[in-house]
Amino acid sequence: MKDFVSLKAKEIQPSATLSVNKKARQLQQQGIEVINLSVGEPDFDTPEEIKLAAEQSLKEGFTKYTDSSGILELREAICEKLYRENSLAYLPDEIVVSNGAKHSLFNLMMAILNPGDEVVIPAPYWVSYPEMVKLAGGQPVICARNERFTVELNHLRELITPKTKAFILNSPSNPTGVVYTKKELEDLAQLLLSREILCISDEIYEKIIFDGKAAISIASLSSEIKDRCIVVNGFSKTFSMTGWRLGYLAAPRDIAKAVANIQSQTTSNPVSFVQKAALVALKQNEKLYQPMVAEFARRRDYLIKNLPNQVIYPRPDGAFYFFLSLGKIPSEQLATRLLEKYQIAVVPGKDFGADHFIRISFATSLDNLEKACQRLQAAVADY
Repeated sequence: MKDFVSLKAKEIQPSATLSVNKKARQLQQQGIEVINLSVGEPDFDTPEEIKLAAEQSLKEGFTKYTDSSGILELREAICEKLYRENSLAYLPDEIVVSNGAKHSLFNLMMAILNPGDEVVIPAPYWVSYPEMVKLAGGQPVICARNERFTVELNHLRELITPKTKAFILNSPSNPTGVVYTKKELEDLAQLLLSREILCISDEIYEKIIFDGKAAISIASLSSEIKDRCIVVNGFSKTFSMTGWRLGYLAAPRDIAKAVANIQSQTTSNPVSFVQKAALVALKQNEKLYQPMVAEFARRRDYLIKNLPNQVIYPRPDGAFYFFLSLGKIPSEQLATRLLEKYQIAVVPGKDFGADHFIRISFATSLDNLEKACQRLQAAVADY
């Protein structure tokens, strides 16, 4: 029988997080209490002000097509946000609003990559980066980490070839929660500029940050690096709007235009009434997300104090994850054991390019985290 599935589709790996969630739900349906630490979204509801804005836009009939890049009012508001909070000056035609930051990243890969172009991705990485690069015809090249779990610059230098088109930066990081320092960003920017490489800066977790630290956008360091950067962000994490699907990118005009053209032929535009809700999110801003971030900080501090002493991890200064190691145990083996014997759902580090680690999320209640720590203590005692 003729095979109608493309080779490209066959090569793509399914989402590890979704796979873990599916197994956890199956156990829960059997009446088993599973502590799900695999979730990559805030466990808080979308703020009421945002929901009311969407409801009002629906009542007003704002349900038609918009500009493919998003309504001008929202793109102007994003420009204001980037200038006020990140010291980045963009014009509305350099902003493209899409159906989630994930969609922004995918559109971008389609816009910049030719067959065989290489994209350097430091490990551990968000699971979707390599798959997006491959879907767009590019070749992911994995770079080693240093002791701080940021990119190892010497290895990056060795990996760069004439085919290297871009480098992906994610700070604060998924899965580690590590936040790059200004010095680390300056050193990275200097290398990328010297080798004429684009920097794709995924800043989706920028507001979920702790201990008074700041998430610095690499694009803000100089006009030169800004001209080589594409900044990607969105509303999913900061405003607990994961299901609303709204993100954006800021890029040099030629790249933004290419992304907008691709979007015009795929989704046409981002969801109309969600854009109106996003305007309220940007206007209300800190008022809407600060209580959530404060609670995440409390949970992170609890885990730092109560995780088993045998567990090794980089200290998360942002996002809502710990990236844990229990030694040389393969991550898939460990994740399966934790789920089946101790009813803790985690994501194997193998899918993040770092086997022997697992990712846990603290986007769950403190009560669940207390139970999880007790079960992890029991699991560690078994090894």
